[in-house]
Amino acid sequence: MTHAFYSEHVNAAEVIELRDVEEVPLAPGQTRVKILRTPINPSDIAQIGGVYGYQPPLPALAGMEGIGEVIEVNGEGHEVGTLVLLSDPPGAWVTERDFPSHTLVPVPNADIDQLSMLTVNPATAYLLLTEYVDLKPGDWIIQSAGNSAVGRYITQLAKARGIKVASVVRRESAIADVQDAGCDAAFVDGPDLADHVAAELDTPPVLAIDAVAGAAFGRLASTLGNGGTAVSYGGMSGEDISMSDSMMIFNNITVRGFWLVNWLTSASPEEMQRVYGELTGLILEGKLSAPIDKIFTLDQINEALAHTVAGGRSGKVLLAPNGI
Repeated sequence: MTHAFYSEHVNAAEVIELRDVEEVPLAPGQTRVKILRTPINPSDIAQIGGVYGYQPPLPALAGMEGIGEVIEVNGEGHEVGTLVLLSDPPGAWVTERDFPSHTLVPVPNADIDQLSMLTVNPATAYLLLTEYVDLKPGDWIIQSAGNSAVGRYITQLAKARGIKVASVVRRESAIADVQDAGCDAAFVDGPDLADHVAAELDTPPVLAIDAVAGAAFGRLASTLGNGGTAVSYGGMSGEDISMSDSMMIFNNITVRGFWLVNWLTSASPEEMQRVYGELTGLILEGKLSAPIDKIFTLDQINEALAHTVAGGRSGKVLLAPNGI
């Protein structure tokens, strides 16, 4: 088995080391999984760089999610050949790995590239839309970073439920991206954002979803109607969220934070199966997908990381640990 490790917190493309790990007999209650696909996410880069919310002790395995095939089971578990979403992150950038059997979520045979990206971004988008506001068909939501992977999933999931999406981007050239993704209205962020949104939307948004933080969070929240909810799930600006106290007080705005790890560590197996089952169904129906830029083999890991952080991509970078 080959595993990707890092032993220090610096640039991801400079520290990943591939090691051959001796295969040992499975302990009772464990399942051995052959990894088929695993994406490179911003959270992976952040964790390797030492700036993520959870830091495993070094040296550490890398990779937060992926899709694999069961190849051996000791005791109760899923049948050999079953496709499963990987659990117990990090540690997806490997050829094979042993997992606690009860943590693996089975999925039906489908596009393994799309399934490999299911655990983090689609679940984040799903929970952002369902955990904070009881959204109804015809409601407006507004989001920053609508051209990001999570932003695209939010748009697709909202549209499937009849919810209208306003996407805010940081540059004019990104407007076409969010329109192509299916949003109902698109805006460039700026000091007059609330005025532009009010002029174009028939009703104020009831939910604001932000990945930028800083002053952009306050501008996004300023578009909400009275009693609206603003949720922060990222900090792309590198700044703390900022909004006026008068807006929160007089407009009765609720501010929440979201981190998928909190849900992954608290959700029951039944709840996880329900959420991921629904998302898998949407993939099978062709209603949920993300563009893929390039697929690398595991021995190309440092090239793949350099390609990821260079920017200018047209989609997600994936690893194929056991070959493309």
